[in-house]
Amino acid sequence: MDGARASRPRAAETGGQDVSTETTRPVAPAPAAPKAVVQRGDRVFSGAATTAGVLILLVLAGVAVFLLAEAAPALTAPAEAIPGGNGLVAYIWPLVFGTLLSAVLALLLATPLAVSVALFITHYAPRRLAQSLGYVVDLLAAVPSIIYGFWGFQVLGLAAVGFMTWLEDYLGFLPFFAGPVSTTGRTMLVVGVTLAVMILPIITAVSREVFLQTPKLHEEAALALGATRWEMIRMAVLPFGRSGVVSGAMLGLGRALGETMAVAIILSVSGAVTFNLISSGNPSTIAANIALEFPESTGIEVNTLIASGLVLFVITLAVNAVARYIVNRRREFSGAN
Repeated sequence: MDGARASRPRAAETGGQDVSTETTRPVAPAPAAPKAVVQRGDRVFSGAATTAGVLILLVLAGVAVFLLAEAAPALTAPAEAIPGGNGLVAYIWPLVFGTLLSAVLALLLATPLAVSVALFITHYAPRRLAQSLGYVVDLLAAVPSIIYGFWGFQVLGLAAVGFMTWLEDYLGFLPFFAGPVSTTGRTMLVVGVTLAVMILPIITAVSREVFLQTPKLHEEAALALGATRWEMIRMAVLPFGRSGVVSGAMLGLGRALGETMAVAIILSVSGAVTFNLISSGNPSTIAANIALEFPESTGIEVNTLIASGLVLFVITLAVNAVARYIVNRRREFSGAN
């Protein structure tokens, strides 16, 4: 009773509500996260990486400035002063056409073969055979380009004469095989095959590494749903590695665009702009033309060759920019998402 009477005044003082005698303790603030300690090695590595990136940009800018400065006399010279007497555009255009034709032909031949070899190594061949085959394919990249040139001229060119004759007989209605067939085999078709062999290791190596990174869960899920091995590759491996294959193909294209000695040794040049791949009248490439003409050139002729090198520089940058755009665009649909 006494306790009840004592509690009534306290309830009246608080507006009829009972007040707990327990006091709420203030919550202590959470401790601040400790600051990351930057080690000396981290600072050295960060500075070295930044310096390397800036140095690459400076070298690229220096090359561009050099080419522009040395090509300026040819860009402003009259048409009569340019070798051939028809102007700078008429001189460079056949070289640009030959460069793109040989590189695209090599890319079309090498990419399907490289992807097939990469798939065989990663998903079909036994482990020991896959390792040996991978080493052999990688060794192709170590062969000097001049050796490929001699091989294409002495072996492949002569062996391809019969095949090119067959192409003229049965597919001569196409402008690519209109003929007449070169008796020496020094044609754009042989150059394209040789360049395809040269860029094959690059595309194969990149594709092989990308295919090996395909998530195992994707492959096992496809197989668990009843897919065959090829269906699993088509639905899981190829979508995942598409951007990598494109990157490898663009690297190979860059190698083919700048190849010099192999093209200079094999190709029989006439300067004509033609799609005929099996005749002896072929346009030269920019790199091969510079290598052949530079030792005997003087004055404005040197500036003209450097101007053609500037065009090749711009083409290479454009190819890399397009490749980067394709890779970034395909990344969202790569299958890894």
